[in-house]
Amino acid sequence: MSEKKILPAFLLCFFLGMFGAHRFYVGKIGTAILQIVTLGGLGIWVLIDWIMIMIGSFTDKEGNKLTEWT
Repeated sequence: MSEKKILPAFLLCFFLGMFGAHRFYVGKIGTAILQIVTLGGLGIWVLIDWIMIMIGSFTDKEGNKLTEWT
């Protein structure tokens, strides 16, 4: 179980997903930088991450799932 929360990751992905803000939040610095360079995979990568956050499959840098909303 990750100590990071779903709600901040969800909001960061929704509003700043093209810049990888949600990935910076969970500690995935390398892929966050790639999202900046590709503008979130032209939106596709951001959409996939957003769906993964919603269904509870998104993980932090250690591979722990984000399970709590607040």
